[in-house]
Amino acid sequence: MTAAISKKKNMTLVKVASALLAGGLLGATLTAETSPASRYDNQMQTTVMQKLTAKNEFRNVKATVEQGIVTLTGSVDLYQGKLDAAKLARKAGHTQAVRNLVNVAGKNVTDAELEQQLAKKLRYVRVGYDNTFDYFALAVKDGVVALEGQDRTGLGREEALAAIAQMAGVKDVIDNVSLEPVSRFDDELRLRAMRVIYGDSVLSKYAMDPARPIRIIVDNGHVTLYGSVDSPMDKTIAGLKANQLPGAFSVDNKLQVEGKSGQQGL
Repeated sequence: MTAAISKKKNMTLVKVASALLAGGLLGATLTAETSPASRYDNQMQTTVMQKLTAKNEFRNVKATVEQGIVTLTGSVDLYQGKLDAAKLARKAGHTQAVRNLVNVAGKNVTDAELEQQLAKKLRYVRVGYDNTFDYFALAVKDGVVALEGQDRTGLGREEALAAIAQMAGVKDVIDNVSLEPVSRFDDELRLRAMRVIYGDSVLSKYAMDPARPIRIIVDNGHVTLYGSVDSPMDKTIAGLKANQLPGAFSVDNKLQVEGKSGQQGL
């Protein structure tokens, strides 16, 4: 009986020892697997922080890295600085993603003042041939700028967003600008619309100020007129001219008479 009990104890000890050994090996394996990843995160974090501290605009920005994901915190003076910090982090190494929690803590500007400043700036940032064929509208709430509209090439949108990002007081940006479909038919319709509207003796004055044109949006043959005009008569004439265009499926005249609306249409 004693020999049987002793044999049973020995077997139990062997099982316990085996379990401990297996657990130790498993722990060692897990440590071996996680250590390189941890070292990689630390190296990446060091690299990102070195690049951030090299630029004065990121003096208040911190970076942490976990499983290849960079998290940015802290503050910058301009919204553009927040964008640039994320761009720098993405280029610093083989990052999986960047979580941008940086706060824009620069100059405080009232929403009304900021909206007026942006409206004026965006009118002149896109001066040229293409600005006749895009339309932007903006609104500001608690420093967050919402930009809506349509753009033919995408260049106007990029210029507008760049101008907004550099403006003091902007805390965040919501981009709701859509690109118009690529279409030879639409392009030809745009040119015909521009000729018939600006070729009119009454409406030709709107071609004189490059920041204040009648904006012609064409989307799959549907024409929409945006912008502001001096009188209800000018709005009516523009609508009549557009409705006479061959090939236009529909015309929506959204021109605003100057002083009749507070909408910030650009």
